[in-house]
Amino acid sequence: MTDFTVGDDCFRLGGKPVRLLSGALHYFRVHEEQWEHRLSMLAAMGLNCVETYVPWNLHEPRAGGFRDVAALGRFLDAVGRAGLLAIVRPGPYICAEWENGGLPVWVTGRFGRRVRTRDAEYLAAVERWFRELMPQVVRRQVDRGGPVVMVQAENEYGSYGSDAVYLEWLAGLLRRCGVSVPLFTSDGPEDHMLTGGSVPGLLATANFGSGAREGFGVLRRHRPGGPLMCMEFWCGWFEHWGAEPVVRDAAGAADALREILGCGASVNLYMAHGGTNFGGWAGANRSGPLQDGELRPTVTSYDYDAPIDEYGRPTEKFGLFRKVLEPYAEGPLPGLPPEPAGLAEPVRAELGAWAPLGDVLEALGDPEPPESGVAPTFEELGVDRGLVRYRVAVPGPRVPYPLEVRGLRDRAVVYVDGVRAGVLTEEDAVLAEPVAGPAEVELWVESLGRVNYGPRLGEPKGVTGGVLHERQYLHGVRARGLRLDAFEDAQAVAAVPFGPVPAGAGGGPAGLYRGVFTVGGGARADHAGLELPGWTRGFVWVNGFCLGRYWSAGPQETLYVPGPVLREGVNEVWVLELEGAGGPYVELGPGAPVRTGAPGGVQS
Repeated sequence: MTDFTVGDDCFRLGGKPVRLLSGALHYFRVHEEQWEHRLSMLAAMGLNCVETYVPWNLHEPRAGGFRDVAALGRFLDAVGRAGLLAIVRPGPYICAEWENGGLPVWVTGRFGRRVRTRDAEYLAAVERWFRELMPQVVRRQVDRGGPVVMVQAENEYGSYGSDAVYLEWLAGLLRRCGVSVPLFTSDGPEDHMLTGGSVPGLLATANFGSGAREGFGVLRRHRPGGPLMCMEFWCGWFEHWGAEPVVRDAAGAADALREILGCGASVNLYMAHGGTNFGGWAGANRSGPLQDGELRPTVTSYDYDAPIDEYGRPTEKFGLFRKVLEPYAEGPLPGLPPEPAGLAEPVRAELGAWAPLGDVLEALGDPEPPESGVAPTFEELGVDRGLVRYRVAVPGPRVPYPLEVRGLRDRAVVYVDGVRAGVLTEEDAVLAEPVAGPAEVELWVESLGRVNYGPRLGEPKGVTGGVLHERQYLHGVRARGLRLDAFEDAQAVAAVPFGPVPAGAGGGPAGLYRGVFTVGGGARADHAGLELPGWTRGFVWVNGFCLGRYWSAGPQETLYVPGPVLREGVNEVWVLELEGAGGPYVELGPGAPVRTGAPGGVQS
């Protein structure tokens, strides 16, 4: 056991000066059986610490319904075995390009604009969560023999609000929960962010991707003393569906890292290894300088152009960072672990079984609530990730009029009298062809990911306004949710009434597809890459494990399949296609190639 302290000019571990060379690796974005390998990669790069967020919504998806909170503890134990220190950022808000910034839907749906403030009911929910979570951290603090050296209070709060009462209460709660290691805050290096997000007596750190001297200069205006740390050195970036790929020059990123260390500062690489947004947990952003414009959903891959790619392999950036970090190591850097191996032989999985969305909803959907006057939102239905089917009648007789969905979030496939009539979005929410009455309208509405940053945090999903026929609202709405969580019950999925895929040109219709593929014997694959040629948009499961969303809009074309998910012999795959299928088949191969410029091998 030893102490970790924040001195006037440096961190001290056991009384000796120490520089934190940390890398972000989120336990919830990496399959648990692969934690050890990824942590050993961090050590081989020259890092002595790992940082992780904690997503509240993953662990308490429904009020009081806690799920595998101990996963954080298991990860921290793995960190300790790897000989690394740990920084924990429990939120309650984390951003992280994660659904709703980590806040549960039942929290933002219930408290709305009162979240992340001193509101008593919101604080009560946070305290209950932290009382459940923090024992996983407290018993693993460095002064108790564990790896945890620091804990963050909130996250980039200065980019959102200015409620100092809330921040000080939260810091006090962490102390009351038993946190004895130093607390800190992190914000952008701008005056309004640091004044809004800092707490007196807590270490303030800065987040940026370049310009370390300027950034630390701003921080020093607010905190003349104490160690400098870039808590998020953005060495890459994330991607959005329908946008161009994002890549940061490796040499430029290495120069920016060298500048941080040249300032005498500690650093946390964001991300050292990004991983994957499994299970449809990817968040979204809003465009524009005020984050108030068009929705931009985040892709399933969280590769982040990090030095360790999504598949756990070293990239060119890894080799350059290792050279920058090596002079700061206390001794020779450890060698790299064996590079993960992809699936040896490509496999095609024919998806010969199919069920229409309506039958899937009957088997896996939530109970249908009574008809309501207006369309309930996802939040009112208790749906976080997945779909809601809305049904409403157009009275008649009446001549054809435009049909519009006001406040649509985010995308709806519309059927009129059972015939597909079009796809609507928030920006294009009027059907191309007018609708006459009487008619039955069915809308399958999907959330593409909740905003994780900015003033639109916590905005509701679904039909948030209403369905209009000409200028008249249509009332008498029947709504039923199909949550992604429902697919975790393999027996329930097996009970779906599958039949043969309908024949016809142009691929298959929307629905749930099922098929099998065989993985041969020999060396176990550490990963595979799954591609869906000709498919449009939906979700994929392999052996009941949800790989996440696919979308022909790109730029992501291959979904990462963790090796531990695969079985030797027969494997099952499900595809929930929401617009229109290809083959129907999917292909599994060794995965995406290492990013251009990666070394053939990094010398240890």
